[in-house]
Amino acid sequence: MSGERADRAAQTVQVAAPAGVVYAALADAVKWPLFFTPSIHVERLEFDGERERLRMWSLVEGQLLSWTSWRHLDPVEHRIEFRQEVPAAVAESMRGVLTIHSRGPHRSEVELCCGPGTGAGTAGALHGDTAWAQRAAGLKAFAERWTRLDDLVLSFEDSVRVNGPAELVYDFLYRAGDWPELVAHVTGVHLTEDLPGIQRMTMQTLTEYGAHTTESVRICFPHAGRIIYKQSPVSPLLAAHTGEWSVTPDETGVTVTSRQTVLLREENTTALLGGSIGLAQVRRQVREALGHTCLALLAPAKQHAESAVRML
Repeated sequence: MSGERADRAAQTVQVAAPAGVVYAALADAVKWPLFFTPSIHVERLEFDGERERLRMWSLVEGQLLSWTSWRHLDPVEHRIEFRQEVPAAVAESMRGVLTIHSRGPHRSEVELCCGPGTGAGTAGALHGDTAWAQRAAGLKAFAERWTRLDDLVLSFEDSVRVNGPAELVYDFLYRAGDWPELVAHVTGVHLTEDLPGIQRMTMQTLTEYGAHTTESVRICFPHAGRIIYKQSPVSPLLAAHTGEWSVTPDETGVTVTSRQTVLLREENTTALLGGSIGLAQVRRQVREALGHTCLALLAPAKQHAESAVRML
């Protein structure tokens, strides 16, 4: 892929952040769902220190597409070459180069050059002008807050032990359409699964703060006991919310774990919580609220699996 020239002019965006910071953000593709709205999930399948193979899921014009890409990472030159191994649709394969040029101590320019095979179909649209504009806007939005990101990103997990079959626990989490009858704070769920393992869910909940409606894209891996999700719209305090349910059996039972990562929307904290509250307190409140909601869902999952054992 090295040395290939683009079939069309390069596209660029100016970012008020050091080139190293911008490169690191683009190189860490696993975190993209937190910062880029269309990106739902990214898994690293292979990595040898320079080359990596990624499985990616992204919303394109409302449709969830998935593809596999190879990337070559060059942290010295701040350059990322990529090649789509499995196209997201029937269009030609896609390849290109991202280069981050330093334009000063705290400024950089991101240049995208797309190579052969980007002109047709949905896969071409994926990295076309509209997609580039969306990603460029997302990149600026979080990269330019690089001095604050460590405080704005919050990751945590909650777990429960279950003395019951892993299959029943996973089935409870997978069959979210049944939750209104089984989970106290869930008042309604509309669940669709047009493709096996790909779910779109709208859920109504009732909490101490009132009624709340969320939409989620869920990617289910039954053989691995995992359900990945990205939620929207999120709380006014959150800019993004991603998560994973995992069901792990062992010799003595099952561990069910919820892992959540959120990006705080700092500009709303003053209006919603008052000017005297600090970011550390916001982090605590968000963690406690989401953890409480998670455990309220895991409790009936545990009861569901353990009740089945007692009936045998």
